[in-house]
Amino acid sequence: MKSILFATTIFVMVLSGAVQAQNSPEREVQSTIEMLFEGMLEADGQKIADSFTPDAIMQTIVKNEEGDVMVRNGNLDAFVNSIGSAEPGRLNERIGGYEIKVDGELASAWTPYEFYVGEEFSHCGVNSFQLMKTTDGWKIFHIVDTRRKDNCVE
Repeated sequence: MKSILFATTIFVMVLSGAVQAQNSPEREVQSTIEMLFEGMLEADGQKIADSFTPDAIMQTIVKNEEGDVMVRNGNLDAFVNSIGSAEPGRLNERIGGYEIKVDGELASAWTPYEFYVGEEFSHCGVNSFQLMKTTDGWKIFHIVDTRRKDNCVE
């Protein structure tokens, strides 16, 4: 009888931990980022916009013609319109994993990726996301990425 009670207690503890992990801040942050990439794949501008704060900053680390490293600023509205007008299924950013850190209402996520246009490989790199917890859930307020065609896993 004691072993059945012990096994039942362990089962409930494990199940409770699994439910808590599904609702963890890290999982919620990952869901927001996944919504962005689903929106890109589906060419759903609204889903993309809903992933961000209205004043989000978008940046890319690039090298200029002289080989100097620079930060290029993007525009959220232009990004949403561009992706939203693409053919659904054409733009596919495949994420290679998530490293997520959360402190209260601030989260940071590091996501290596490979980007495909249709079935054709375009480039790879890393996204660095900064998110904040709002009354509407986690929202991206800053994203910066790298882009390269070499040293990719493909």
